[in-house]
Amino acid sequence: MYVLGIESSCDETSAAVVRMDGETRQICSNIVASQIEIHRLYGGVVPEIASRAHIEAVSRITYEALEVAGLKIEDIDCIAVTSHPGLIGALLVGVNFAKSLAFAHKIPLVAVNHVKAHVAAAYLEYPTLKAPFTALVVSGGHTSFYRVNTPTEFEEIGSTRDDAAGEAFDKIGRVIGMPYPGGAAMDALAKEGDPKAIKLPSPAIVGDNADFSFSGLKTAALNYINSERQKGGEPSHADIAASYTKVIVDAIVKKTDYIFDKYPTEKMVLAGGVAANSHIRGALERLCNKRGVEFCRPSLSLCSDNAAMVAAAGYFEYLEGNFANTSLNASANDDGT
Repeated sequence: MYVLGIESSCDETSAAVVRMDGETRQICSNIVASQIEIHRLYGGVVPEIASRAHIEAVSRITYEALEVAGLKIEDIDCIAVTSHPGLIGALLVGVNFAKSLAFAHKIPLVAVNHVKAHVAAAYLEYPTLKAPFTALVVSGGHTSFYRVNTPTEFEEIGSTRDDAAGEAFDKIGRVIGMPYPGGAAMDALAKEGDPKAIKLPSPAIVGDNADFSFSGLKTAALNYINSERQKGGEPSHADIAASYTKVIVDAIVKKTDYIFDKYPTEKMVLAGGVAANSHIRGALERLCNKRGVEFCRPSLSLCSDNAAMVAAAGYFEYLEGNFANTSLNASANDDGT
């Protein structure tokens, strides 16, 4: 069957057509209209500007996705749209467009949780992947472990108690002059510095848990940078990036190792925008190899927000009969309320 996915939860407008049937996983098209250059001027996403950009792009890229796939709207069996969580104004653009398209053409509509969609990206490249498995979603808004019991049933077993890893990377990246978004630049710069140069607190919460707290780490890094600048010098940006990255990676590895003991698993999926970080990917791959756990991580293009992952998640919602109607609304919350 052909699923049309629509994604507009933050600063990327995306539309994709995915063919899924049994173990068939084919991305027929995956069009992304990025807003990075628009928001770079402000050092972060401006919600109102993001919403307006989605309005300008959503129709165009949806029909572009159909054209690239060689299909017409009448060939689509299901429309999947991100309804939560995310920026409410941005989400409403995609939800209202998807509802109108589905209603006008009498196509079944399903609502998709953005976090579940990130995990579903793994199904596109690992056709034999089946639940149950453990998933770690690392992004600008989430750093959470899940026990994936079925493709649509997730149980959170660990999370950040404040900020997320992606936001932490962006914040310190901005302070040392990295272009927005700072994740990729910090990843590259960290390879040039000394990871032991600066002592920073671990974001891994102490105790019998799989939780994180990144606010203290950000404050410590910011205090170090300001202290060095007040002394009349500029600290090594490469050393900051390397030390900051190492403490985050070590915390993620520590809590993942805990998860493997607490919730034994044969497979692990790494997902989300920060899953593109080479240091995190490498460290978790080594841990999984050591523990005999199959490590599944989507290609870099499927880590960032895109509609192919939404379509993949929507396929499983369709199989469960979780259809939406014209009363579907968007929500900024993880639980859709």
